[in-house]
Amino acid sequence: MVSIDVSCNLESFRKFVLASTCRSFAPEAYLDDGEIFPERDEGGVIYVEAVDKVTLKKIRNITFVNARDVLGIIYNSNSGSTSVKWRQTHRYSGRATGEISANSLMNLAESGVLDTPQIEDCVDRLAKEKSQ
Repeated sequence: MVSIDVSCNLESFRKFVLASTCRSFAPEAYLDDGEIFPERDEGGVIYVEAVDKVTLKKIRNITFVNARDVLGIIYNSNSGSTSVKWRQTHRYSGRATGEISANSLMNLAESGVLDTPQIEDCVDRLAKEKSQ
């Protein structure tokens, strides 16, 4: 696992959580709506802290919520190998901090949370960790 502490926008982090949990079965309209987030209370917990939040629908073990004025998101993978928190710093901007696995690194890169130099740094640190 590798530690991260990066600035990113809310939409990128939302895309990361969707990619990591439910992209294959979430309704297309939910994937496209920037106010809809997945939550999970069993296995790896996912929690959205928001000023206004309404439960929409439960599919499998994911509860989809419509959230406005998001203050933070806690994401823990089912495997326990990734634990990341996003905290708002200004409206739709924030910081993602925590420990990530190689699989989560791919999802963070795909969703735009990490840029190319950050991805390369994480890959180098993962390689060093595996060689020790």
